[in-house]
Amino acid sequence: MSAPIGLDVQNLRVEFGSFVAVADSSFTVQPGESFGIVGESGSGKSTVLRAICGLVPSAGTVQLQGASAALPGSKAFRRQVQMVFQDPYGSLHPRHTVDRLLAEPLAIHGLGDEQQRIEQALDEVGLGQGFRFRYPHQLSGGQRQRIAIARALILEPQVLLLDEPTSALDASVQAEVLNLLEALRARRGLSFILVSHDLAVVTHLCQRLLVMQRGQTVEQLTCADLAASRVAQPYTRQLMQASKGFVRPAV
Repeated sequence: MSAPIGLDVQNLRVEFGSFVAVADSSFTVQPGESFGIVGESGSGKSTVLRAICGLVPSAGTVQLQGASAALPGSKAFRRQVQMVFQDPYGSLHPRHTVDRLLAEPLAIHGLGDEQQRIEQALDEVGLGQGFRFRYPHQLSGGQRQRIAIARALILEPQVLLLDEPTSALDASVQAEVLNLLEALRARRGLSFILVSHDLAVVTHLCQRLLVMQRGQTVEQLTCADLAASRVAQPYTRQLMQASKGFVRPAV
């Protein structure tokens, strides 16, 4: 297993015309750390992930800690930083088998031992070889997300970007996928950046978190502080209150 790699993001800014989606956000993810980004819909949290991996144009600096040769946008950077998207069906080509979905990144990066790597990736996410030649429509939502995770892991990255990876899944399946991700992080020494609107998911999986609102950084704190309600900003308290869900008023 390679030494864990961290990620340093400084003054990240994303603009779409006159609209500022992310306003000069800065944070550091330590090697092997699980870092969360939370906020309501439209707060810019998913855009941060897309900017890090080069899917949207941005300003500012993104640098891997311990891998100075891997510059953002380079092939080496893309191999070390992989992303798992929110929709496990939309992120998988509907006409490609699982085998082809997993073989494609290996071909792009010129990696050998294709069969062995595919078998290992499927085993790591708890799916047997019987899934290898199935199509996405033949899989459940949880199985599709496991395939998406396997596709990200097959290149042996050091940093995994997780964009609401369980929000499209049933509650029982969410727990299974979260436990799988935590086990993979511990075994591989991965660094995570997890985006979610669900504070319970973030506190379960992450050590520290960044709170965002309308593209702005509201505050950074540990998940232990969040669980103990030791927060500084009113907006974070509002998120905590909203996460408790609907409470029927007394009659």
